[in-house]
Amino acid sequence: MNLTLYIWRQKGPDETGKMERHDARDVSRDMSFLEMLDVVNEGLVKNGKEPVAFDHDCREGICGMCSLVVNGVPHGRKEKTTVCQLHMRHFKDGDAIYIEPWRARAFPVIKDLIVDRSAMERIMYSGGYISVHTGGVPDGNAVLISKEDAETAMDAAECIGCGACIAACPNGSAMLFTAAKVSHLATLPQGRIEAAVRVCAMTEAMAGQGFGNCSNHYECEAVCPKGISVKFIAKLNREFMRAAFIKWKRERND
Repeated sequence: MNLTLYIWRQKGPDETGKMERHDARDVSRDMSFLEMLDVVNEGLVKNGKEPVAFDHDCREGICGMCSLVVNGVPHGRKEKTTVCQLHMRHFKDGDAIYIEPWRARAFPVIKDLIVDRSAMERIMYSGGYISVHTGGVPDGNAVLISKEDAETAMDAAECIGCGACIAACPNGSAMLFTAAKVSHLATLPQGRIEAAVRVCAMTEAMAGQGFGNCSNHYECEAVCPKGISVKFIAKLNREFMRAAFIKWKRERND
């Protein structure tokens, strides 16, 4: 099938970008979206033109690097699917497809469709881990965890940190991402020890990176390729309130 692509082109973060038209000819319905872009880039290179820069890595829906807005929706309109797992059979011959980078204040464009998502990494650096001594770590089976808690933690841990939730949010909020990381550890006994410190540090880092506030649009849940539920945002808020109460009680006793 033949498609008309409108792709965002931008040479650098300080340059002015624009939509550029490209024709994709003889596209196989069995191709993935990124394979289709590979073919377009091969044509550009053959014609002596600059190929379109875009992020990718595993191409198996695991890493979250394939951060593209397709026809106005992060990762495209197919639910719970990353762009690398979006196949061309979901489009029709003659379709016009608009391809853009993530749109958020905290995600400056590096080049074309690639954005700098290091703001999310800085949230993780602030507290998205547990502190343990290396070497004599106890066996995981030594700590009993209920099936409900284990499943809840695994649901939160499914977050691949792609940033689609942020790109879809009208406020550019990182609440779903941060909530998933906080909830994953706060649900497990290994993470409860540092829970209060963690939630305060990660929410503070989130606010400091230029992300907006959550106003319950639910767009984050709708575009998440792993189906992370907004219930984790409620858990994040509970964890934060608990941490604030612990701090108030400690200060009062002092």
